[in-house]
This record gives sequence, C-alpha cells and structure tokens, in this order.
Amino acid sequence: MPNLDPLGWVVVAICAILVGITKVGIPGLGILVVPLIATVLPARSSVGVLLGILILADLFAVGYHRHNARWLHVLRLLPAAFAGIVAGYFGLKALSNEQLKPIIGGIVLMMLAVNYWRMRTRGEDVSIPTQWWFAASLGFLAGVTTMMANAAGPIMIIYLLAMRLPKVEFVGTGAWFFFVINWLKVPFSANLQLMTAESVKLNLMMLPFIATGALAGVFFLKRIPQKAFNAVVQILAVVAAIKLLF
Repeated sequence: MPNLDPLGWVVVAICAILVGITKVGIPGLGILVVPLIATVLPARSSVGVLLGILILADLFAVGYHRHNARWLHVLRLLPAAFAGIVAGYFGLKALSNEQLKPIIGGIVLMMLAVNYWRMRTRGEDVSIPTQWWFAASLGFLAGVTTMMANAAGPIMIIYLLAMRLPKVEFVGTGAWFFFVINWLKVPFSANLQLMTAESVKLNLMMLPFIATGALAGVFFLKRIPQKAFNAVVQILAVVAAIKLLF
C-alpha cells in the first residue's frame, strides 16, 4: 500500500470522485486528476493507481450508458487506438511523462483552435469529418497518450465534438471507448509494474468515492443544457492542455 499521509488520502479520494463525475457526466474533468494525483504519489505509481480508478469508474459509466454509445465511432477508433497503446508502451521506455505532457498540451490546443475556427466560420453548417485519417490519427494519438499519461480525455473531446453528438451519446460513446481501451492497457501496465497488487488494493478502497462521483455525474448530465455542455467540455480541455504545457 502506498505510504500516504492524511492529506494524501484526501487527495486520492477527491481524484476518485472527480473520475466518477467525468466518466458518467462531464468529460474533461478527468485530465485534471493526472497532475493532482501525481502530487501525492510517485510519478509511475500515480499512473498505475489512476488506471485502476479509471477502470472501476468505467464500470459505473458503461452501466449507466449501456444504451447510449454510437458504436460506429468506437469501432472506427479502436484499431488505431490499440496501435497507439503499443507505441505508448515502448514510448514509456524512451520518453518520460514530463517530456510527453507539453507535446500533448500543444497538440490539444492546436486541434481545439481548428475546431473553434470551423464552428465560427461555418456555423451550424459545419461538416462532420468522415475521412478515414481523421479517426485514425485521433485514435492513434488517444492510444499513445492514454498509455503514457492517462491523458487522452481532451483528444476524445475533440473527436466527439467534431461528430456533433448529443450530450448523452457524447458521454456514452466516450465511456464505452475508454472501457475497452483501459482494459487493453492492463497487461502492458502490469508488465511495466505500473499496476501492482498494492495499487489494486488502493483502487478498491476508493470504490465508495468513485460511486459518489458517478452519482454526481448523472445529476449534472441530466441538468446541463447541450450548448452549455459543449462549452464546458471545451473549456475543461483548454485548461487541461494549458496545465500539460506547464
């Protein structure tokens, strides 16, 4: 079990609540957990502990959104995302999280700027990208970043915003995508000793807090209007990207 002081336990519990909220209701909050949990755990340990929390939160998310996924989008992304996971596995041996984070942040900011420009110049008539390379490139980037830093949330936000999904399908599609992806990461993370028996024990202790966050996510999702939802997730993605840069 990680040697946590009382403040450390509080921080990990808060992270578990935030992950529950982001998985079920408000995408984007999860990326803020990445630097937060790393303040109380060693960098490599924090990646493994967070992956376990994400997997448990995924169970709540897919349970609630079991009928809300657009599977066509999930299936389009998965092959490239798996390739990205493999690349991220090898990348972890050559590139540190500290080196990766500003790269992710810069890419996310650039893509958000492009998406904003498309919406501003074309308004409601903006086309939905259907080119194979769009899903392939974002899927691969999501795979790399989720394997190396559990930081693929903003990338999925860009893809799902581009697909112009209603908020419930937006969250449901993301939930099922990450449910599959996070389980695919387990053998790679175990091989790198990011996930251990001790980290899994800590994850299970966080279950009540994850469940609390999931219930809060349901509450917010039902009450936030579509336009406000889109604005919130974009703002959170920008904040997260800036945080990754610095």
